[in-house]
Amino acid sequence: MPLVLLGPMSARAAQVVDGASIYAQNCMQCHGASREGGVGPNLTGASWIQVEPKKESLARFIGQGSRDGRMPGWSKRLTQQQIGAVAEYLLTPPRPKSGDQAAGSTADPYPELKDFRLPVGFSIAVFSDKVPSARGMAVADSGIVYVASRTAGKVFALVDSTGRQVADKVVTVASGLDSPIGVTLLNGALFVSERFRVSRIDDIAHSYDKSPPLHVVKDDFPKDAWHGEKIIKAGPDGKLYIPIGAPCNSCDRENEPHAKIHRMNPDGTQFEVYARGVRNSVGFGWHPLTREFWFTDNGRDMLGDNMPSDKLNHAPRPGMHFGFPYCQGGVLPDPEFQAGRQCSEFTEPAAKLGPHVASLGLHFYTGQQFPQAYRNQLFIAEHGSWNRSQKIGYRVALITLYGDKVVSDTVFVEGFLQREKVIGRPVDIAQLPDGSLLISDDFAGRIYRVSYAAPPAEK
Repeated sequence: MPLVLLGPMSARAAQVVDGASIYAQNCMQCHGASREGGVGPNLTGASWIQVEPKKESLARFIGQGSRDGRMPGWSKRLTQQQIGAVAEYLLTPPRPKSGDQAAGSTADPYPELKDFRLPVGFSIAVFSDKVPSARGMAVADSGIVYVASRTAGKVFALVDSTGRQVADKVVTVASGLDSPIGVTLLNGALFVSERFRVSRIDDIAHSYDKSPPLHVVKDDFPKDAWHGEKIIKAGPDGKLYIPIGAPCNSCDRENEPHAKIHRMNPDGTQFEVYARGVRNSVGFGWHPLTREFWFTDNGRDMLGDNMPSDKLNHAPRPGMHFGFPYCQGGVLPDPEFQAGRQCSEFTEPAAKLGPHVASLGLHFYTGQQFPQAYRNQLFIAEHGSWNRSQKIGYRVALITLYGDKVVSDTVFVEGFLQREKVIGRPVDIAQLPDGSLLISDDFAGRIYRVSYAAPPAEK
């Protein structure tokens, strides 16, 4: 099988070139955190190498790319030193995961959590560390957590059967899927979004552990590799909302299904456009009180470290246009597609979230566990930059709203990036029945739980 590094590699000139860090930052999303494979092939053995298994030969292959085009050449975007570091790393046997402990060991399996920072009274713990490439989540009223795993091509059910706030059972609900990143619950069924189709698992509460069949709802979505993966959410109107991202960094697909958010009935009928001019949304939801639609949108690349910004958008009605590809970040005319268009034509973002932070999943808090000030406020997972000279993102942000206006954008959880080392990459946020929050991390293959306990009163 040919080497296919589908994930975009960093173009930055690193002072210290570490092949493992370059891989983790940019290649892991397709080849897995431990090189176990997923969208791209398994890289743990020698069978995938189509050239002599030596550093020089592999580096040349990475620089030039494969003849079939599945693996692009990187010589114009990476230095020879960076390419050589990646090649050397790929030829090194994988090391055990840092969290692995010997049987009977009393050592803290997650020492890095001590350097995580949250507001006073909040704490973070690992709910599960057995979900590779954990992406979208859906939580049932029973507390069962359904998680989509992109690289594994599976959907898992996480069960806390002991009430200790840890998933002690991990059940494979579905497998053999094409890059599933989205799951949602509606009418007693679990809906799963893959690259090219949406499927349904009926009576999920009673069938999740019985290898249930998947019923195809719609299977004619575009199959693009670039932004082809799709999340899915059930709206308060009883419809399913699904984005189709732009199949590019920046391109005009105004007259195609791309760069839009769509919605449809649960049976796949009445498929229609809800929002236009959306480069790539990997997170959306509805305000608990107004039931109005909010979503994140990732800005384009290759315009420098500090532009354009990712966006938080507010779409209270269908048919609104949010600017892509003509206007970037709400203020920047696109250098390729600005002719004849003005940013003033399009809906302004509700908030600018920062350049290249990769804002993904979002969640409006509706629980009782957190203090009242957090009620109905918005949390956003920032996956983190891949092509910025100084990393940014790698956090969970708290967006405070007053009505439909953004009052502040502050840090809620940070620690996924420690001393420039990537510890985790937040993807999605969900809420457990007890009011605590879950955060999926496709870098470490974990689900974190954030809970609150009021600090003792001072005497």
